[in-house]
Amino acid sequence: MNPVSLEKMSAERRGTEPPMPVAEFEAAIRAVGPERYHDLHPFHHMLHGGKLNKGQVQAWALNRYCYQAAVPRKDAALISRVHDRELRREWLHRILDHDGQLPDEPGGIERWLVLTDGLGLDREYVTSRRGALAATVFAVEAYVTFVREQPLTVAIASSLTELFAPKIHKERISGMLEGYSFIDDNVMAYFKRRLTQAPRDADFALQYVLQNAKTRDEQEACVEAVRFKCNVLWVQQDALYNAYVAGNIPPGAFRPET
Repeated sequence: MNPVSLEKMSAERRGTEPPMPVAEFEAAIRAVGPERYHDLHPFHHMLHGGKLNKGQVQAWALNRYCYQAAVPRKDAALISRVHDRELRREWLHRILDHDGQLPDEPGGIERWLVLTDGLGLDREYVTSRRGALAATVFAVEAYVTFVREQPLTVAIASSLTELFAPKIHKERISGMLEGYSFIDDNVMAYFKRRLTQAPRDADFALQYVLQNAKTRDEQEACVEAVRFKCNVLWVQQDALYNAYVAGNIPPGAFRPET
């Protein structure tokens, strides 16, 4: 039997399989983190362990800004497809968490810029993305496109890497405060706020996905969406490691002074 026929038979079998029990489905989603989340990446181990110099930390913060700035765009793309006003209302606070509600709440993007300010980076340069690695920009835009184009439940599932985020935020806060003399509590404000925001967002999204992925194919697509999002995060660390640890900084990218 040729490979095409085998692939067709496999697809047909998947289509007739019953959905996973809810507990099994949730376990499959949660199992992605210990295998693929970017806290496992060597660059993060160096970042959290105080092993990078200031220029390398600057490069990380500058590139990560591209992701932070894309989050409300991603969420706006998702909301634009939602007909249920309750879901829109729930999802809207994610945009406000990042863009802020002036005058009282500056938002996550502003907190990230406080971090880049504290590292000595020029705000206009950071927000322009001129110095960002091409791989960072491609990965971030791939995520926005994924959320815009995939079925709604699958798009929401891609946010479930937030299930794994509190652990990395805690490690980052303690590790960077301990490991770098140029880091203080003020510049770590973004991560401290996300310690409460991320679990809230993840809990809602998880319940939505568990309730709305009805078939085995839909469930497997949701698990694959979490893997995709982990890949988006991982490839950004690959790019940083290659450029700023291995020393292969591409043309046009940020070049640290240290």
